Amino acid sequence: MSVAANLGLVFPGQGSQSIGMLAELAAIHPVVRATFDEASAAVGRNLWALAQDGPEEELNRTINTQPALLAAGVAVWRAWQEQGGPDPALLAGHSLGEFTALVCAGSLELSVAAALVAHRGRLMQEAVPEGAGAMAAILGMDDADVERICVDASDGLTVAAANFNAPGQVVIAGDREAVSRAMELARGLGAKRVVPLPVSVPSHCALMKPAARKFGSRLESARIVDARIPVVQNVDAEARTQAGPITSALVRQLYQPVRWVDVIRTMCARGIARIVECGPGKVLTGLTRRIERGIEVGTACDPEGFEAQLKGAQR
Repeated sequence: MSVAANLGLVFPGQGSQSIGMLAELAAIHPVVRATFDEASAAVGRNLWALAQDGPEEELNRTINTQPALLAAGVAVWRAWQEQGGPDPALLAGHSLGEFTALVCAGSLELSVAAALVAHRGRLMQEAVPEGAGAMAAILGMDDADVERICVDASDGLTVAAANFNAPGQVVIAGDREAVSRAMELARGLGAKRVVPLPVSVPSHCALMKPAARKFGSRLESARIVDARIPVVQNVDAEARTQAGPITSALVRQLYQPVRWVDVIRTMCARGIARIVECGPGKVLTGLTRRIERGIEVGTACDPEGFEAQLKGAQR
């Protein structure tokens, strides 16, 4: 397999799922459906039927969303490989997408990863009763100002920056009451937009520490090996191949913020000039354009996009 020294592949996390995702790609590349079948066997539910037919509220449940998106990203990667797509120099994934990147890097088997992320989703949901937590996007404010607002809004509860997604786009998470206070403070200080997010779990904040402890115990018994391709991890934007440090970063990722701006900047600093989003939607493509305007970006979630990115990477 050839390696494209300037190519990076990225994989989306929760929020990119949709009913009918990858249907057109699956009609052309049977490996897409086969990958979903493999992940379905590992978690004991039909992820392809859920992704195609819903109901939407079931697909959006964290315990289902995570293995479905994992399968979707790995499916695009396998189609890419079948069509002679070059290996990237670096891989990364946003939140849940980091597990997808690790499967594609050879650090995790798909069946192992599917069971892990289903368990991760269950632990996250159990850590905070449904309705007790919240997340919101704060647009048009500096990172430091958002972090200051979270401190002012906490008042004994938890609210913190959870995703540094792009310049001027930070997601906060925590107890619902504290998140609501932070949202009001942001509006009062001139945020361009404050958007509550339709999620069932307040990810990447201190409320997830109980889940992280339990997940760490599960990871100890999982078979995680050294990665064949370096993966730039969310918690600190470090590119890793060794199984031990990769595992430690996966645990910390549950309760520490996703530093996506730093992830993309690390990839570019290491020579990446083209980033392809593998999986449903275009969320990461939009964020990447805002972070590094000078690089080529694109999606591979439908036949047209897939072919265009494949040809671009093979040039």
